[in-house]
Amino acid sequence: MPTSEKVRHLGAAELLSAVVDPGSFVSWDAPAEQPPVSDGYAADLARARDRSGTDESVLTGAGLIQGRRVAVIVSEFAFLAGSIGHAAAERIVAAVERATAEGLPLLAGPASGGTRMQEGTLAFLSMVKITGAVRAHRQAGLPYLVYLRHPTTGGVMASWGSLGHINVAEPGALLGFLGPRVYEALYGEAFPDNVQTAENLFSKGLIDGVVAPGQLANLVARALDILAAAPGTGVGPEGSGPAAKPAPPETLAVRPSTVDAWTSIGISRKPRRPDLRQLLKYGASDALPLNGTGQGEKDPGLLLALARFGSQSCIVLGHARPLRKDAAGMGPGSLREARRGMKLAEELRLPLLTVIDTAGADLSREAEEGGLAGEIARSLHELIGLESPSVSVLLGQGAGGGALALLPADRTIAAQHSWLSPLPPEGASAIVHRTTAHAPAMAQAQGVNVASLYANGLVDHIVDERGDASLEPAGFCERMARAIEYELGNLAGAPVASLVASRAEKYRNLGAF
Repeated sequence: MPTSEKVRHLGAAELLSAVVDPGSFVSWDAPAEQPPVSDGYAADLARARDRSGTDESVLTGAGLIQGRRVAVIVSEFAFLAGSIGHAAAERIVAAVERATAEGLPLLAGPASGGTRMQEGTLAFLSMVKITGAVRAHRQAGLPYLVYLRHPTTGGVMASWGSLGHINVAEPGALLGFLGPRVYEALYGEAFPDNVQTAENLFSKGLIDGVVAPGQLANLVARALDILAAAPGTGVGPEGSGPAAKPAPPETLAVRPSTVDAWTSIGISRKPRRPDLRQLLKYGASDALPLNGTGQGEKDPGLLLALARFGSQSCIVLGHARPLRKDAAGMGPGSLREARRGMKLAEELRLPLLTVIDTAGADLSREAEEGGLAGEIARSLHELIGLESPSVSVLLGQGAGGGALALLPADRTIAAQHSWLSPLPPEGASAIVHRTTAHAPAMAQAQGVNVASLYANGLVDHIVDERGDASLEPAGFCERMARAIEYELGNLAGAPVASLVASRAEKYRNLGAF
């Protein structure tokens, strides 16, 4: 969601006017109650009120965003640099708690220099109670969306400014933990340019997008529209339950291809074979891409998105097929991003869709030192016990631990010519025969193709390719999307505990005689 559009930085009231439907905003703010203050601080507060036109550094309330009711917390930077003291913290906590009690999604728009120096350590400690309120909101399965504005630094960036399920920022915003003025005072030199910018944070995988204020309402509405199909997220129509189960698709009658494993592998490797990007393009009703781990990593080997297939919403995470032949395979950062997606699925009460299409994980010093093996293990650990419904899709190639790391799910769909193997067949042949010449025979003997995976109970649902999916990418993706919608719909409403138990039993019994 990047943009290069230049915008003027808006005040709190201006942002509310730009985002909330006209005439729909209702303030939740009680009069600000300040702690005992010195005469000098009282004078500062009076000047801040006169300058900003507000009684504190935050405004809270609820309104409609493209017709959907949303709680809103917005900073006013003109009031003492948007700093957070006792009164502002109490106002924020009260608004978050009210949003939680009323089952509302929450949009936060911070713009702040941090906690208020005039109130010292107690103001600093208020970040803990704000974080506690946000945590309770998220644990209730309610969306928390953050729009970082210029500037957001210090304790605000290090608490409620960085905790969104989705975090985006306005173009050109200065964002970071350390305020540039503090750095210069401490070290006698200016902070390096272009580090604490929204655009740089996006490039590093710390935020999900850079969005102009005029585009924010549309982004929020898209996100909430996708979430509306999921029960328990607080964004659907009042009293709504899960979407109706989709009609059974024709693909339920599809059986494995009769071609040998090596032929399927060749078909799966064709450059024009549809990948996850095309599945979202042709098959999803809507898809909102997310970006990175939120912890400073952005690995191109994985794609993470909030998406809807027909009537069914989900978190999607899957392998992004490399666009260049010399591109590295999936690294450990990809799996840390994947685990972000798993956590989102659990918190937002959404099913998880994983998509497997990899020639193998990154085999490099960097991957080893980055803890690839441990990340594969942690991904398996999370998926096998995921407290959310899950569907995995074998879309194409499925080589090694990089494929296995996204596999465990309640239901597995496979394209007819997909496959799953501990190594690419050439590697298996090299280990056993010291030559790659036996790769076709090894593939068949190892049972890597869909026919074997279906016979052994791993694959539950097969999507036909009508010869070769690369010859009809749109049609294939549409059939795959209907299969996904059906499987997600069948899992909707099932008790999570029974899903976790059945999932563990399925993998416990694979290969049992």
